[in-house]
Amino acid sequence: MHQHHQRFNRLRHLLCAGVTSAVLLGMTAGVAQALDCSITLQTDDALRFLPSHIVVPTQCKDFTVKLTHTGYLPPLAMSHNWVLTKKSDLDGVARTGMLAGAEAHHVDQTDKRVIAHTKLIGTGETTSVTFAVAQLKAGEPYVFLCTFAGHSPIMRGTLSVQ
Repeated sequence: MHQHHQRFNRLRHLLCAGVTSAVLLGMTAGVAQALDCSITLQTDDALRFLPSHIVVPTQCKDFTVKLTHTGYLPPLAMSHNWVLTKKSDLDGVARTGMLAGAEAHHVDQTDKRVIAHTKLIGTGETTSVTFAVAQLKAGEPYVFLCTFAGHSPIMRGTLSVQ
């Protein structure tokens, strides 16, 4: 009987260890799945991006920015886009984007300083863009802005890779 009891205790310990391992594996798998490689930004008639700072995890292969417009003014007055560039290139990208015109979504398609961008959207619309994280460098200051005519001086945010 004593031997049977020892065998039962060993089996119970093995079973507990197995369940604990499975739970721990499940938890670490859950952590890996929790890596968020996307963000939704809201914009409106107040010339702002919410949130105004994006953190891109270095572990992401690609990152997606979804832009939604919740304002009320007509598109001719209040369209928005999302354009990513290095901080040092902000003014140049804003200038070439504004000159590109609405047909080009206020983005100069030949401007190599533009890392990623969405199309222009109006009230009630949504758009998104996905870009490779490998083209960004940790520690480099990045900015995003709306290049619709007159919006870039106010409508901006920052992006960092961590």
